[in-house]
Amino acid sequence: MSAPVLELSGLSKRFGAVQANADVDLSLGRGEVLALLGENGAGKTTLMNMLFGHYLPDAGHIRVDDGQGLRDLPLGHPQAALSAGIGMVHQHFTLAENLSALDNILLGVGSLLSRRKRGGAARAHVEDVMARSGLQVALDTRVSRLTVGERQRVEILKALVRNTRILVLDEPTAVLTPQEADSLFANLHQLAVDGLSVIFISHKLREVLAFSDRIAVLRHGRKVGEIATAEADERRIARLMVGAEAPQVERAPMDPGAPVLELSGIRCEAASARDRLSDVSLTVHAREIVGIAGVSGNGQAALAAVISGLRAPDAGEIRVGGALPARHTPAALIRAGVGRIPEDRHHDGVVGSMSVAENLILERLDGPDVQRRGFLRRRQIDAAAIAAVEEFDIRGPGPDAPVRLLSGGNMQKMILARVFRAAPKLILANQPTRGLDLGAAAEVGRRLVAACGDGAGVLLISEDLDELIALSDRILVMVDGRLTEAPRRDRTEIGLMMAGAAA
Repeated sequence: MSAPVLELSGLSKRFGAVQANADVDLSLGRGEVLALLGENGAGKTTLMNMLFGHYLPDAGHIRVDDGQGLRDLPLGHPQAALSAGIGMVHQHFTLAENLSALDNILLGVGSLLSRRKRGGAARAHVEDVMARSGLQVALDTRVSRLTVGERQRVEILKALVRNTRILVLDEPTAVLTPQEADSLFANLHQLAVDGLSVIFISHKLREVLAFSDRIAVLRHGRKVGEIATAEADERRIARLMVGAEAPQVERAPMDPGAPVLELSGIRCEAASARDRLSDVSLTVHAREIVGIAGVSGNGQAALAAVISGLRAPDAGEIRVGGALPARHTPAALIRAGVGRIPEDRHHDGVVGSMSVAENLILERLDGPDVQRRGFLRRRQIDAAAIAAVEEFDIRGPGPDAPVRLLSGGNMQKMILARVFRAAPKLILANQPTRGLDLGAAAEVGRRLVAACGDGAGVLLISEDLDELIALSDRILVMVDGRLTEAPRRDRTEIGLMMAGAAA
């Protein structure tokens, strides 16, 4: 490792009874790319939040190279971290949705009202960073109109346009296609050659092995090992992360049953391709997993909205279990047998101020185990929540705590528990493993396969081609709101179809 530009020494943090980090030491060299790995709840994000000043450590200190040697960084002050050249891209977006992409990127860099933002040196600087990083965004588009993938690019650009010498990325490619991820890391590698030091948190071992120089692993809040990437493989990393071999999902062939979802000539009119569907027809059978691949913003969100009842199509017909829903509303689709794992868990999947137990019953409030004559059956609700927390390994302060206190991965586990325990006819799984560690992602795959075995059909929308190829019986590619079936389960060929370069 080159001369260190960052040293974390003895960092510890406790939240009530939960020890998030315990006596963690970590260093980073100039121009080094360090991958930080661990299971959900292992303390990775907490550790980086202490580095960036969002959390004040209970013990320990941080030293940063200011150009004249390592100096102590004031703890608990994000502005001090920014001034020291530390930039952080969070797993969950921190964007002002009513402002343009350009305004979000330049927030905190001079006056927001400066005309230079629109046509001067600042805009030129942003465009230069976009060109060097390969991250392209429509700068004048309001963030509320951007896709999840485009918002992620804005977050990364926010950090890159500053005088950042140490860049922290929390799941930076969770919403990027493999080609976009490869491009991002290729450009980050070039920036590292020029002196940028990078720490990135990821659960995707392929990109960790391809793009990092060194790997550090946390387990239960403690650093349990470090390894040079050149000496690592997936098996060795998995043993460090979970103390065992990486779990594998076995997908035995199943005979498909009757259709559980039928879309016929679905059309949604919109000015943007990301909100448009053009004559989409699709059938998912019981005991079948149908995968939908595509670059973010090509109509996947509109497709998911139609199937979950959040958006009525302008033309076409949807049937669930062979029947038309009574109405095209979320409640009617849930009653018809649709289980929904949404793409944006914070915005569409949970009510953050409500407890874990309350979020678990949100989609079945009329169940006899939930209420009687309009009164909630608290004892049964709490017992079911305790069972779900144990079955799905939802780690956090407990079922009575607000769901916003859960980590992203554990919040996703809570949503999965709500869906799988309801035993729906159709599972709409939209990016179900985004932000999950190896074990949790494998468990999602196992449960999807098991649900198929029990007679459910699964529509799996994912930007992870490896996941689609491993789990799906059939793969369709969505481009500009149209679906085309992939003739072969070939990663390169499907990637080209996603880019519109093959049919």
